[in-house]
Amino acid sequence: MADAAFENAYAQIAAAKDSALVVRAFFDAPTFTVTYVVHDAETRRAAVIDSVLTFDPAAGRTGHEAINPVIAHIEKQGLNVDWHLETHAHADHLSAAPYLQQKLGGKIAIGEHICQVQQTFGSLFNAGADFQRDGSDFDHLWADGDQFMIGNLPVTVLHVPGHTPACVAYVIGDAVFVGDTMFMPDYGTARADFPGGDARILFRSLRRLLALPTETRLFLCHDYLPEGRDHYMWETTVGNQRRANIHAHDSVSEDEFVAMREARDATLAMPRLILPSVQVNMRAGHMPPPEDNGVSYLKIPLNQL
Repeated sequence: MADAAFENAYAQIAAAKDSALVVRAFFDAPTFTVTYVVHDAETRRAAVIDSVLTFDPAAGRTGHEAINPVIAHIEKQGLNVDWHLETHAHADHLSAAPYLQQKLGGKIAIGEHICQVQQTFGSLFNAGADFQRDGSDFDHLWADGDQFMIGNLPVTVLHVPGHTPACVAYVIGDAVFVGDTMFMPDYGTARADFPGGDARILFRSLRRLLALPTETRLFLCHDYLPEGRDHYMWETTVGNQRRANIHAHDSVSEDEFVAMREARDATLAMPRLILPSVQVNMRAGHMPPPEDNGVSYLKIPLNQL
């Protein structure tokens, strides 16, 4: 069966010469996360991708230190935000999308397979019947191949599961925002051992992305500064990944990748913020409902991960 979503993304990139896409990256060092503000230079319409809410787990306190520079940039540039786009329900930081929405407007969106994540983690956190597991916490759910516009910029959504069931990449103009599927070539690829993750599916998602034109720019959600490099990086190309990604270059077979990924994942600790992050992000960045004393609480399920 033809992959119509991929074909549309490929054609979009091929046609996007002299693109009006403007990308501004904001790196949050405590979570190693990159938030992107993308906008159409002609219309000033914009989207924010993978925003970060500052969180101190020891104090249980949230803050806006990571997101205030994003807001300042948007206001200085005179941008109108239409979308707050999530590539997946992150396990390493809390989303600032609701705060941004309150300040700037726009809709919060994620891939439609978030419902599967909500089912899994809703049970883990014993979220109760009041927590809907139908994606309705978000304003919009994307299906594979969905297309929309940011101003005059075309966007195609690609479902790229494996790290989580709900991962999507956003093909915007001539660039792709890949979330956690892959990192810089010298760091490799995402882990695949979270609930619902699958190394073999991740490999196929990687191959799908890496079949796009070799000059396609890839913008990554994280960088962890591997040994031998002295500065953070988050932009590369399809061609660079195919040549040099230490986990997924062209010479790596599916079985080799799966064996490597599963062995490596078995050695990794859980992310420091996975329990608060997923608990909030499965709700589109909203905190759990306040209890009868007016306070919201985050749960820590014991001995479950």
